[in-house]
Amino acid sequence: MPHVVVVGAGFAGLSATAELAKEGFRVTLINRHPYNTFQPLLYQVATGGLNAGDVTYSLRYFAARHAGVRFRRAAVTGIDHDANEVLCDDGVRVGYDYLCVATGITTNHFGIPGAAEYTMSMYTRADALKVRDTIFGSMEIIAGMSSPNTGAFTIVVVGGGATGVEMAGQLAELKTEALPMTYPELNPARVHVVLVEMGDALLAPFDDTLRQYAHKELVKRGVDVRLKTAITEVHPDHVDFKDGTTLPVDLVIWAAGVSGSPVLRDWGLPIGRGGRIEVNSDLRVIGHENVFALGDVSLTVDNPLPQLAQPAIQTGKFAADQIARLHRGLETEDFKYHNKGTMATIGRGDAVLQIPQGLKLKGVVAWLGWIFLHIVYLLGNRNRAQTLLNLFSRYLLPSRSSAIVGDVMETPKLKAIRK
Repeated sequence: MPHVVVVGAGFAGLSATAELAKEGFRVTLINRHPYNTFQPLLYQVATGGLNAGDVTYSLRYFAARHAGVRFRRAAVTGIDHDANEVLCDDGVRVGYDYLCVATGITTNHFGIPGAAEYTMSMYTRADALKVRDTIFGSMEIIAGMSSPNTGAFTIVVVGGGATGVEMAGQLAELKTEALPMTYPELNPARVHVVLVEMGDALLAPFDDTLRQYAHKELVKRGVDVRLKTAITEVHPDHVDFKDGTTLPVDLVIWAAGVSGSPVLRDWGLPIGRGGRIEVNSDLRVIGHENVFALGDVSLTVDNPLPQLAQPAIQTGKFAADQIARLHRGLETEDFKYHNKGTMATIGRGDAVLQIPQGLKLKGVVAWLGWIFLHIVYLLGNRNRAQTLLNLFSRYLLPSRSSAIVGDVMETPKLKAIRK
């Protein structure tokens, strides 16, 4: 059977690998980390609700469970298209008959000065842990000051999509429920959560009624929601807005946009809008008959897909099916995305859910659906059980003040002050 190399172990990469294994192909899965990360729950790690291990899964164990699959931990540095080889950072060249690029996305700072240096993101396990340790570390530092009640702590979340809304809502709950009990030295009224969105509404892909509902619920939880607000520069201790105003800040969490990794430009692939790889309707990379791009990193020029989990899973399976067709001497097909709906949680007992058939849910019912689907899509029974237990402890037990914490890390503002 032909040898297929899959680069990247997110939703798309693992979906493609599992389907290729079913078809009997020899597969080498390459990823720079030895684990898969369940990105939709990283905000729970960042706010101390889940352990990082609850949302990560061993890729060696994944490979062992699928016949014909081998895992290689390496960072890909390039592709030799003439020799059909993937170049790894350890000097090894991995040959392929077919190649699937599923490297996912990274943070897009849109060239805003200071954004890369003074903000934090949540697209990797390390990112989420850094945000968590900075938030709780800052609380520890402030609590140890001689007059902690005199100071204010402001967290700005940039981006009104699902990630930004979920993060802002969870931070608001930490402020009202965890801080009074865990940090009695602090005055919760001095902790501010600000959600900044450049557009005129939150959760743009959702129906207007759900967008308005999410906005209202965040405000009810104490989030300062600022729409039609663009940031022009980020400093260690404040941000500048397009209207000429500034806001003192302690921490800026960037959830405003994503892009393909800059290293892709060195791989000899056509790069389009958002740093994504341009593909034909069958997901083959333009100009390359045996290379596919899957998930968030791919860009179908005529019909761009949303950068969500479901399109990634579907493109992974579809690409594997097309490789099987090519191996049998058949023509490839055009990819058709089946929208199964989208959702976002606002806080405990509150979420919004929208299904294309017209069903729109909000409140507790949508929240329970959010929990169920996220548990189902997690890899590994241990992760499912542990996540369910931790979410139960966080949301349903009488005392919800406990949080998973780590090392004490300083905010960019505190680091600047100490310098």
